[in-house]
Amino acid sequence: MADALISDGVRIAYDAVGPAGAPPVVLIHGHPFDRTQWAPQLAALAMDFRVIAPDLRGYGASTVVPGTTPLDVFAQDIAALLDRLGVQRFVLGGLSMGGQIAMECVRLFGDRITGLVLADTSPQAETDEGRTWRRALAERLLREGMKGYADEVLHRMVAPHSAPEVQDHVHRMMCATDPEGAAAALRGRAERPDYRTLLSRVTTPTLLVVGAEDTYTPVAEAESLHSTLPDSTLHVIERAAHLPNLERPEEFNAALRGFLAGV
Repeated sequence: MADALISDGVRIAYDAVGPAGAPPVVLIHGHPFDRTQWAPQLAALAMDFRVIAPDLRGYGASTVVPGTTPLDVFAQDIAALLDRLGVQRFVLGGLSMGGQIAMECVRLFGDRITGLVLADTSPQAETDEGRTWRRALAERLLREGMKGYADEVLHRMVAPHSAPEVQDHVHRMMCATDPEGAAAALRGRAERPDYRTLLSRVTTPTLLVVGAEDTYTPVAEAESLHSTLPDSTLHVIERAAHLPNLERPEEFNAALRGFLAGV
């Protein structure tokens, strides 16, 4: 692990593997996880790509900033980190909230993105009901901590039949997340815009991946996103829920490698 000071005292921790001159691939984790969400992908791609997986602010070993963290702040953090690392153009991937941050990156600096990977995510703005739920959850996490929430959602994040070590990894990531960072992201995500019009104009090659058993962002959501993006490929991973990159890493990695070879 390394870290970089990007602005206003905020340090972003990250893992970077692979040859310095290899094509860069940047992976953005979801909520409430950290960069270790991408461990199987870093291991699989390290021989041929420069893979960079940051901890978002508020998560993992990065600086926790209380309050509200909108998606554009996360996106600007990614840009600042890549500037520090001298990475100008790159393939960008994100899962769930990480996918929404990737969409915001497309809005802010899409010319730097040579390929896009969106996994188990939604481009739609939050609903009124969803905004209320996210704000209430933020307050709950601050009152109670992360464990109760982690216990409740574990088997929506990963399927109950997933490997015990995967379930343990996901549960650990959730419990280790700072409630202040998680709450700030929830409040910011509640105000997210609708990205569908933006994405309908995106000509960047895009890989869409979704777990067949995902109940947060079901297959139908991925199919709708596939119809929105002009140059996209959809890959549905059976026997996986919201985190197919951890639940079925070999299949996820094969789809990712095939896509990167084309890009």
